[in-house]
Amino acid sequence: MRFLPVPSAHSLRLLFLFIFVMGVAPSPALTAGCPDGCVCDDQLVVQCAGQDLTLFPNDLPLATRQLILSNNRIADLPALQLNYLSDLVYLDCSNNSLTEISESTFGNLRKLAYLDLSFNTLLQIEDRTFGPLSSLVMLRMTDNPSLGEIHPDAFSENFALQVLDVSRNNLTVLNISSLIALPALRSLGLSGNPWRCDCDTEDLCLYYPNTHCDPSVQMTICYNPPELAGQRLAEVGMQLRADCHQGLGYWDYLFFIVIGFVIFSAGTVSAWVMGVLMVLYERYSKRKSEELDSEDEDERGPTNGNCNKYTIFQSRIVQSTFALFCISASKPTLNIEDFKLWAIRCSPDLSAQLFKSLLALIEKREAD
Repeated sequence: MRFLPVPSAHSLRLLFLFIFVMGVAPSPALTAGCPDGCVCDDQLVVQCAGQDLTLFPNDLPLATRQLILSNNRIADLPALQLNYLSDLVYLDCSNNSLTEISESTFGNLRKLAYLDLSFNTLLQIEDRTFGPLSSLVMLRMTDNPSLGEIHPDAFSENFALQVLDVSRNNLTVLNISSLIALPALRSLGLSGNPWRCDCDTEDLCLYYPNTHCDPSVQMTICYNPPELAGQRLAEVGMQLRADCHQGLGYWDYLFFIVIGFVIFSAGTVSAWVMGVLMVLYERYSKRKSEELDSEDEDERGPTNGNCNKYTIFQSRIVQSTFALFCISASKPTLNIEDFKLWAIRCSPDLSAQLFKSLLALIEKREAD
């Protein structure tokens, strides 16, 4: 068997050095050169305008402060390469072919103060697209004919933003909830959009002219509805406020009356049903209680000891006559004292005439 030669210590040191160098060697995006077709000066400005570029340039200096990519055909801004430029403060991407901007595109550009995305083909601006740009002062997004939607929270974290221009796009509505929260905003450009002046844009019409003295205010007009077409947003704000907050009409009052009647009727019927059920329940409970008491009395029989001596059957034939059968249960004879005691305790409702007759009958029986 043939063994491979063992490398010397010097060879191992060279190998380890080579691996270390290869491991820490920067990628092309981190090199400090200047891209082909671009001009880089000592002021850290990289000028790549009008070079007919279709891809984002490689080999950008890491310390680049200004990057001008206008008038090219770039369709995408790669987040990986762009975020290496952490010192970038000025970025001009106007007049390209950009269609979308993702949330991660500007993830590491915290020093960026100026951004121009005008004359592109952007379709919409999503939530937090510009969230990482905490130092952004001026944002231009004009002349994107397909831009019809901007998320209400697209600018909610750009507290340093002073100038926002979204003129000449395809916007019909704009939620101003995030704009109101921007304390530094001084200029807002909205002209050239086909604004729909209705209740959805009422807040915008009131907020825009009274807050920002921008020259484009006079050119920001309504396109719809037809009755407001051509009127400036500054003029229709109060009219929309009146139209969108009208008093109740005839049908509104009728609706509330019907609803009130239905609720009242339902409450009345419910109360009546509950009352009837309570009465029926009380009657049932009372009858049940009486039946139970009657059964208990039948099971117990006479409660007095003397009443157990006799079993008495009474039957009234008419008011003036009666028949009575007394059968002794314990003695063959019935004395007068026992009868009186029985009559008082066991038959309190016995009539006086019947009592006298029975008493006479017993006295006669004892005499015999």
